[in-house]
Amino acid sequence: MGVSGAGKTTLMDVLAAWLRLATDVDEHKRKQFIDEVMDLVELNPLKDALVGLPGVNGLSTEQRKRLTIAVELVANSSIIFMDEPTSGLDARAAAIVMRAVRKTVDTGRTVVCTIHQPSINIFEAFDEFFLMKRGGQELYVGPVGRHSWDIIEYFEAIDGVSKIKDGYNPATWMLEMKLKICEHMDQF
Repeated sequence: MGVSGAGKTTLMDVLAAWLRLATDVDEHKRKQFIDEVMDLVELNPLKDALVGLPGVNGLSTEQRKRLTIAVELVANSSIIFMDEPTSGLDARAAAIVMRAVRKTVDTGRTVVCTIHQPSINIFEAFDEFFLMKRGGQELYVGPVGRHSWDIIEYFEAIDGVSKIKDGYNPATWMLEMKLKICEHMDQF
């Protein structure tokens, strides 16, 4: 029991994840695993903090997002789904969250994210990309490439799609070119 924002749901999620670990994992190993996850998402300094209320006390929005990632990691799933992990965050906080996401991928897990208009740095942190148009039709599925080269090369080959300007955000460019891209895809 506790006031709104005290961390009840988070505690339940952690306990549920704790219970999802294999039954042959002893308490010492469980604690060690949780400590590793806290290090991975850079929350160890806050391990005794109250979740609290956003903007009032406790964890910031960015820290809460990393805590959510930690809860999923403790469940030890090989695939983790994240819905808009950077929404509502400033550029600095979004970069911190995406660093935690990247570290998660580097452990061998697959992370599937939905994202809306990411910065160029966040966009280029992704390995693979799936661009959809309304109705669920795919416009692109494949690698992002170093400096977004694979995606840029693919879309610049479409008639009517303007070349991307140097240093321009590929995510923004794709959204601006979406009409031409959709017209091209509708031909097939």
